[in-house]
Amino acid sequence: MDEQLVAQKLESLRRCIERVESRLPKNLSALLEDVDAQDIISLNLTRAVQMCVDIASHWLAEHAGATSPKTMGQTFEALATSGIIDHGLAERMRKSVGFRNVMVHNYDEVNWEIVFSICKFHLNDFKEFARVFSDMFE
Repeated sequence: MDEQLVAQKLESLRRCIERVESRLPKNLSALLEDVDAQDIISLNLTRAVQMCVDIASHWLAEHAGATSPKTMGQTFEALATSGIIDHGLAERMRKSVGFRNVMVHNYDEVNWEIVFSICKFHLNDFKEFARVFSDMFE
């Protein structure tokens, strides 16, 4: 696995999470009123999901043989099946792909209550994911 490429993606992931944490208002009402914070948060959450998918896909391409997942969400399931991450984290990361799809493709109107909840309660999922891959290179 290309350690430098993964390290760059992990650094990008770290910056995305840091940016979300630094711009998240104290409450949902403040987020609803702050369009700049909405843009910064949604962009960085979307990028964080993509970084995780990229890292997972890279690992799977190197280690999982010929079977490659058909969807982004399946990349996390494949990591869990390979014993790299636990099934609970895989499920939470799979759900993050659904969020990313809404944000990128605008399938639905953005529900800022959900975005706020992700920021308050699920940023640690990204940090846990990053820790797994950081630990591989120590």
